[in-house]
Amino acid sequence: MTSPSVPQPPALQYPWDSLQPTVGEWITVRPGLHWVRMPLPFALNHINLWVLDDELDGQPCWTVVDAGVSIDAIHEAWRTLWAGPMASQPLGRMLVTHMHPDHIGNAHWLIEQFSAPGRPARLWMSATDYLAATIACKATTGYGGDRAADYFASHGLDDGEGLVMIRQRGGYFSSMVPKMPESYRRLREGMVVRIGGQDWRCISGFGHSPEHVALYSAAQGVLISGDMLLPKISTNVSVTDTEPEADSLGLFLDSLSRYEELPADTLVLPSHGHPFIGIHARVDALRAHHEERLEDIRQFCAQRPATAADLLPVLFKRTLDMHQTTFAMGESVAHLNYLWHRGELRRQADAQGVWRFSPG
Repeated sequence: MTSPSVPQPPALQYPWDSLQPTVGEWITVRPGLHWVRMPLPFALNHINLWVLDDELDGQPCWTVVDAGVSIDAIHEAWRTLWAGPMASQPLGRMLVTHMHPDHIGNAHWLIEQFSAPGRPARLWMSATDYLAATIACKATTGYGGDRAADYFASHGLDDGEGLVMIRQRGGYFSSMVPKMPESYRRLREGMVVRIGGQDWRCISGFGHSPEHVALYSAAQGVLISGDMLLPKISTNVSVTDTEPEADSLGLFLDSLSRYEELPADTLVLPSHGHPFIGIHARVDALRAHHEERLEDIRQFCAQRPATAADLLPVLFKRTLDMHQTTFAMGESVAHLNYLWHRGELRRQADAQGVWRFSPG
């Protein structure tokens, strides 16, 4: 999930302009690297997935990066691809950037449906995100269930009907990720994965998910950025009930430094939006965006102690439905916690146990 639009820096270039693959087809962005686009049942209505030519144990196969949500429309899109341009080879490796349902949801299904007979594809992802997704399949945390509702209430959300809706979403994660693969291979920072004769270096990122992994090929000048770098919208950076004192925003901003080290002409392949060139300008814009939001919070809290819910209309200038509100609340807490951890704000629970933040 993402937060509101960030002004697009003029330096960004879109090599394919507004061209995008139709569902069930692909666009080849580099030899052996193909762009697939599939629908999502959210306001953010699409996800970009990537298919790479590969070979494992001497057998041609595909490596797929990210899987989509487990819904019929995406199942049908994958079937169409495997009946068309992917028909010649099985799935050899299922690589997932992080644990969110639009990325991990279909992984088990793809492995089950399209592996070679007797040779099931292996899931590859970070250990932290694999374990977090496995737990979330069994007991939703973060955006649904009683714990999530109590957590949001402790940060000032007092919409009774909305809190009831959150309590009823205990199966939110498992509805989109019905099953996780029972085994996996661990990706970690700096690890090099050989895919189709090309080396891809893992770049770990934090703040959006527990341990997001992007992939960088120096030879091809390509970064598969997952959700860490998106061209027009800001990655959702949230604090949830699972780790309520987390400094997610601090982790995210620190992680951006890893992308600043990449060449300026790197082609960025994001999970949402269009492939772009202009990685340094994008990082600068994201840093500026979050600093503007932090300054808005400083000014608001200087007038009176504020809850995360008080800050929603300050940080988000549009009407939010309850689904969007849960992500917005997580992002509001992330910005408050950032200032709290650095001593700019202090927090205190009132008589109802609601956290209020004021200048430190």
